[in-house]
Amino acid sequence: MMRRIAVLLLAAASPLSAQSFAIVNGTVAKGDGSQPIQGGTVVVRDGRVVAAGASVNVPAGVQVIDAAGKWVTPGIVGGFTRLGLADVDLSADGSNDASSDGPFSAALDVVPAINPLATPVAVNRADGVTRALVVPNVGKNIFAGQGAVIDTGADMDPITRPRLFQFVELGETGKDKAGGSRASAHVLFRNALREAAELRRYAAPAVSSRAGQAVEPVVRNPNESRVYGPDARRSEDVLLTRFDAAALVPVLQGRQYLLVHAERASDVLGVIDLKREFPSLKIVLVGATEGWTVADRIARSGIPVIASPVNDLPASFEQIAATQSNVGRLRAAGVNVSIGTIDDSDTRNIFWERQYAGNLVALQRVPGATGVSWGDALAMITSKPAEAIGMGAEIGSLAPGRRADVVIWSGDPLEGSSAAEAVFIDGVRQPLDTHQTRLMQRYRYLPRRDLPEAYRH
Repeated sequence: MMRRIAVLLLAAASPLSAQSFAIVNGTVAKGDGSQPIQGGTVVVRDGRVVAAGASVNVPAGVQVIDAAGKWVTPGIVGGFTRLGLADVDLSADGSNDASSDGPFSAALDVVPAINPLATPVAVNRADGVTRALVVPNVGKNIFAGQGAVIDTGADMDPITRPRLFQFVELGETGKDKAGGSRASAHVLFRNALREAAELRRYAAPAVSSRAGQAVEPVVRNPNESRVYGPDARRSEDVLLTRFDAAALVPVLQGRQYLLVHAERASDVLGVIDLKREFPSLKIVLVGATEGWTVADRIARSGIPVIASPVNDLPASFEQIAATQSNVGRLRAAGVNVSIGTIDDSDTRNIFWERQYAGNLVALQRVPGATGVSWGDALAMITSKPAEAIGMGAEIGSLAPGRRADVVIWSGDPLEGSSAAEAVFIDGVRQPLDTHQTRLMQRYRYLPRRDLPEAYRH
């Protein structure tokens, strides 16, 4: 026992640098849909997972962390968030950077707006959230801009993958942005992609300085001037700025994912139909509260869904068929579904996702309801959101080669009473203190004589 305590204390004192270590004797859940493994081992070297599971040999010379009585999982991946874009959900100046009313839409890039020191980042890190999809809000247009994947590490380099996806509203919100008509929103969408196609058609070929040969333009950053040079002609009746049209070129080419928010079943089917007209689009459905009513068609389309986990009220006319069984029924139909915090404290409470996942497991015991297995529920907040945007081989599970985002929990992570006791991101142990915990320590044992006058008696 003394050796075990000493090892844990040693780990707690480790510096903020990538470590090679092995976590042994814990209940290991890989996050790939499989069930937990009792007495498992996770081996990490140079920031990457080497092995995880039963009967895994511990390499000689690595630090050993005894997790007996604990649970070990990959870090939580926030499936749809605005983490890092706001400190508080109020309109105070400087508190919220989640949306823009400026002249640009699709060209907007969330990266410059993400603040790794925003208070909610540390709060969510302390509860096991290690990565998040950060999505901008729409402003005046159905296109919100380009989102990124971030980590929640205690450093100033939060960006894992910039400009990985574009976000567009095509449901109730999209209707409002398009003048009050869903039909208008779809026309705007198609027009925008056609304007992007014109840029792609007329853009001057870029020249590789190394090979000296003309090559197809590759838009890594939509603000690169080369994609709208002198030959990048456009039609007269344009609705997008050149920046916005250029930003949609990689979407049109299928090199950037397109997250589409739609809740109503008919809107969901409208999104599926877009694939017929634009087959290169890599669409991810967001929301899909009524998705269960057309689950077989979503499954046949192969489009993944990031769903609101437990919507069960007809909060709007596009959610009349809301039910807590939505995610379970989508999963049962074969849809690749994961969980996000869509319009649900998405700037602050990403850690709610593990409670939501636990609720989906509990639904299995409710007569007439459809839940999911424990393994599926964990995957929906770890590997599944990563797979939806093409990063399943990089984050979200404890498979060999993945980034070493690992959490040691006091108990079952899908139980709200469990807490993260150690969090590693890229193999680096993270601090778990927050603004709130520091306030608690400051005032918890304040002598009565130091209290303000009103509290001394």
